[in-house]
Amino acid sequence: MRVLVLGCALGPAGCSKSPPPPPPPPDVRVAEVVKRDVPVSAEWVGTTDGYINAQIRAKVQGYLLTQAYRDGSTVKAGQLLYQLDPRQYQADLDKAQGDLAQAKANLLKSQLNEQKYKPLVAGGAVSVREYDDTVQNVRANQAAVEAAQAAVAAAKLNLGWTRITSPVDGVIGITQSQIGDLISPTTVMTTVSQVDPIKVYFPISEQEYLRFADGIEHFRKTGDPSTAPTLHLILANGDVYPHEGKPSAVNREVQTQTGAIQIESLFTNPENLLRPGQFARVRAVTENLKGALVVPQRAVQEVQGSYQVAVVGPDDTVHIRSVKVGPRYEGLWVMTDGVKPGDRVVAEGLQKVRDGAKVQAKPYVEDSPGKPTAPPAATPG
Repeated sequence: MRVLVLGCALGPAGCSKSPPPPPPPPDVRVAEVVKRDVPVSAEWVGTTDGYINAQIRAKVQGYLLTQAYRDGSTVKAGQLLYQLDPRQYQADLDKAQGDLAQAKANLLKSQLNEQKYKPLVAGGAVSVREYDDTVQNVRANQAAVEAAQAAVAAAKLNLGWTRITSPVDGVIGITQSQIGDLISPTTVMTTVSQVDPIKVYFPISEQEYLRFADGIEHFRKTGDPSTAPTLHLILANGDVYPHEGKPSAVNREVQTQTGAIQIESLFTNPENLLRPGQFARVRAVTENLKGALVVPQRAVQEVQGSYQVAVVGPDDTVHIRSVKVGPRYEGLWVMTDGVKPGDRVVAEGLQKVRDGAKVQAKPYVEDSPGKPTAPPAATPG
């Protein structure tokens, strides 16, 4: 009995286990702060418009007989679009041609009289006054012939205008007129838009305009795009339009209410993908930052409106630093203050670290997505 009690007394000390070892430092991926030239871009909301928007109207009044195109199709300059009833204008032309023939006959008769009376004046068989009247009659008949010829030309025009044709190559809209409608010159029947190239209008600030003014004006005067900024178009679904554009004109004034000035730009549109009235974002590089300090975007955390990164020291100890940020570009973020070249920042595993903790740092390997067609918009800090 005495041995058992002693064994129980010594048991806890003899049976205790050593505490488990501390967990190893967490694995994180780190990237070095490097210098890089970063293009800074700006973005504006633009609206597309046809290079030419031709409203189709009749020049004469008449009943619509036929529509010779398919709504929304591509048409050529000179292509027949509508045919009005030509019968009235054909009758007017026939009458004008008859009046012309009558006027020519009257002119010929008066010319024969002049030729007959002219030698008789010298012999006194015809008075001078009668001869003068004959000459005046010739001149009046000549004027009547000219007026009749003009009436024939006008009648031919009116008859030709019953055939309504497209003035430009382009895409035609849905017709607003139906077969049998009485069409007048005030009737807008449809619209044809030349969309290759297509215009895109967008407003920029006065400061941005002054930055680009020389290049835009040089392009407008000479057609040389080398000094004008290159524009990219971001469509409503987020796709980058495959063709680049150039500014082509600047509006005459700055809007005093907004301080913005409207820019007109041109984009080639061979597939007719862009149509008038679309909204799109216009993007352009506004400046290039030389030797900017950049880190991966995922290395930056935003905390209550401020930004911070986790810097790993030479001894693999984490130090949380507040930083000031600049624009973003291709998965990178420009740092304007708080880090220096060669610093290692945590790009993966931020949720595992805290200030003063040890980590096992391994190199960060960037994903390799396809390079974007257009530079992303700047995001200031």
